[in-house]
Amino acid sequence: MATGVARMVLWAMAEIDFNLLTALEALLAEGTVAGAARRLHLSESAMSRTLARLRAATGDPILVRAGRDMVPTPRAEALRREVGALTQAVRNVLQPDGAALDPAGLDRVFAIRANESFAETFAAPLVTALALSAPKVRLHFVPKPDKDATPLREGRIDLDIGVMGAEAGPELRVQSLYRDRFLGVAREGHPLFDAAITPERYAGFGHVMSARRANKESPVDTGLAALGLEQRIDAVVQSFPAALAVVSRSDLLSLAPETYLVSVMEFRRGLRSFPLPVETKPITVSLMWHPRVDADPAHRWLRGVILETCGKHS
Repeated sequence: MATGVARMVLWAMAEIDFNLLTALEALLAEGTVAGAARRLHLSESAMSRTLARLRAATGDPILVRAGRDMVPTPRAEALRREVGALTQAVRNVLQPDGAALDPAGLDRVFAIRANESFAETFAAPLVTALALSAPKVRLHFVPKPDKDATPLREGRIDLDIGVMGAEAGPELRVQSLYRDRFLGVAREGHPLFDAAITPERYAGFGHVMSARRANKESPVDTGLAALGLEQRIDAVVQSFPAALAVVSRSDLLSLAPETYLVSVMEFRRGLRSFPLPVETKPITVSLMWHPRVDADPAHRWLRGVILETCGKHS
């Protein structure tokens, strides 16, 4: 059955030459074989052969002699009203979508998977930017319990934002949004600030770590281990906002990305950030999406808005 359908499709493709639509459009617009030939950059003999093919395909003369001129037949006049729309429709299907997107008329919900700290940092400026140019667009920030790329592959989310891991997969598209670094954070008046913040003093206090897994290494572990030191993890929470909540009510220390801390410190009074006493690797926050939406104009536009917004606020 499938083979029969395939043969029918191949037969139809062989029988129908869509280039004839362009030729018919030119003939009806110019009214002469010579004019249509000039318009399509063909020779008059080639255009005459094309007219013969059109006559055979439609069963109609299309253009007939009237003295020295040629005039369209009634069938050709009827086709004139359709052929322009048909040729444009074919061009739209068979050419890249280059039509300018009008964000103001875009009515769509985009699902973005990102951790809580990204949403707390960038949701407000993103919503503000969209309200100005695309008031009907809504952003749905969904939880990021892990880095599994399955939701992207299955189309359950439009974008994934975070530090790319090995789980991403080679087929995903990746765009770097910004680079960041970790800072330490403690409550105002913490004994840590009574003297210089050395690795030894830093490691001497208890810490609360933000991690999805309790056994995950902290970004400072390598630097401390090189000095023969180890931090004491007294609590593990699921997000940086939760870690800051613990820090603000205890003598525990924590760390968080600088971009996030700069954004939220004014709303989380009583906290103080500080440079870590050991070196940590910089982090790159990236935007990830599936190739199926790579060329989608609305998706491409949103990626541009996110890239610009994160660049301004990071």
